[in-house]
Amino acid sequence: MLCGVIACVYNSAMEISLKRYEELTVDELYDILKARVDVFVVEQKCPYAEIDGKDKKSLHLICSVDGKIAGYMRIVEKGVSYEEVSIGRVITTKEYRGKGIATRLMNFALDYIRTTLGENAIRIGAQEYLFNFYSSFGFKKIGNTYDEDGISHIEMLLTF
Repeated sequence: MLCGVIACVYNSAMEISLKRYEELTVDELYDILKARVDVFVVEQKCPYAEIDGKDKKSLHLICSVDGKIAGYMRIVEKGVSYEEVSIGRVITTKEYRGKGIATRLMNFALDYIRTTLGENAIRIGAQEYLFNFYSSFGFKKIGNTYDEDGISHIEMLLTF
């Protein structure tokens, strides 16, 4: 089933959609921003500038269950964060953790970037504690640990 211009997949009560910024409804954008703030600012106690100007140059991959955001990530155009395409703001909301949603979204994103966008590399700035998660998809550490907003991060690269 096609959702907006890009893609939409249904699995019982779960819906995964990929939308350009201009395709998001006001309610969808609000729900995305709320979910991101709930995870990064409230749960991780990390006050930072959530509205960073990159959303307008990103694709938004949303996993909803019964109309509620369960997981989310954005695919950032190359040249915005890095020379390569980037993935960021990866979250699973508290209620849906441990159900494989982040893995499902990551597999969808990697396949889309490789096959539809035709890209051969993805660079990310990952929270260090998620090193094993990203490594499981083939990302390799390419730099030293660095502090971003009080949280240890590492730069990682995946090449296809």
